[in-house]
Amino acid sequence: MPEESIEHIDFEVLNQKAISQPLVKHIFTADPSAHVFDGKIYIYPSHDIDAGIPFDDLGSHFAMEDYHVLSMDSVDSETVDHGVALHVKDVPWATRQMWAPDAARKNGKYYLYFPAKKADDIFQIGVAVSDSPTGPFVAEPQPIEGSYSIDPAVFEDTDGSFYMYFGGIWGGQLQKYRNNQYDVNNEEPLPNETALCPIVAKLTDDMLQFAESPRELQILDEKGELLLAGDNERRFFEASWMHHYNGKYYFSYSTGDTHFICYATGDNPYGPFTYQGKILNPVVGWTSHHSICEVDGKWYLFYHDSSLSEGVTHLRSVKVTEISYDSDGKILTIDPYLD
Repeated sequence: MPEESIEHIDFEVLNQKAISQPLVKHIFTADPSAHVFDGKIYIYPSHDIDAGIPFDDLGSHFAMEDYHVLSMDSVDSETVDHGVALHVKDVPWATRQMWAPDAARKNGKYYLYFPAKKADDIFQIGVAVSDSPTGPFVAEPQPIEGSYSIDPAVFEDTDGSFYMYFGGIWGGQLQKYRNNQYDVNNEEPLPNETALCPIVAKLTDDMLQFAESPRELQILDEKGELLLAGDNERRFFEASWMHHYNGKYYFSYSTGDTHFICYATGDNPYGPFTYQGKILNPVVGWTSHHSICEVDGKWYLFYHDSSLSEGVTHLRSVKVTEISYDSDGKILTIDPYLD
């Protein structure tokens, strides 16, 4: 992930033009997964640090080692940092790179889902459990069986079932898998071939395992055909999220190297999903990663950029802004900085 040129940016001016400001400034945070539990907003972000690791296309410089939980009484209230909720040293199977997490609640228990690399440098997804939404969380001794890649997002359907969406190419290693099997020789498809799909699996009743073999979530174009790998402005790269609005399922994601947050809609948690458009135009910094959450009857996009660090790609800050739908349920595209 090469650093984008930032020499032309006046960050004082940019921060004045930004539609929102960082929720916390004492640490760097990214990849915010937001939920409302008992009327309060809880955000489960990555905790960015500067580990001094050189930049590369595999994201080695994203060397996060723990998670903090943030909370807000309302979208406009002060954000509280509840401290370290889980550290890599307390995860028996994990060695490094605690990337974008998510959380869920069921029967009074809170579950933190997270990707990390094992000793063999292959990502898997783990789960840790707490009696509190802010942790501390206690990790299960092994990763979720059959899990792989990165960016878990856990969605509760209207019937109380939970589904995990995951996957990310390049450093996220999704390109090494076909039919849930890893092969070091596998690579990203050619531009004229079908793009790699995000992955979905229903969770077991205890929230600790997959209840089924993971399957591909298909994203189709306006003609009903799968998006191609060369369609960089629309194809899936990483950062899955799912929400439900007016009877439709909205699957949103990052396009990675073109820096958009896009979405597609479908009629059930498995899809197929039809591409609909862009939610968020590019932010400062290489990555874009988000969540969408309803708070007091309004809908909000939680996202990040690198404005606070003045453009350092791996030192990011979480933000929030309201989103709007038109009468057809389309999400209106957001510009992160005003002209």
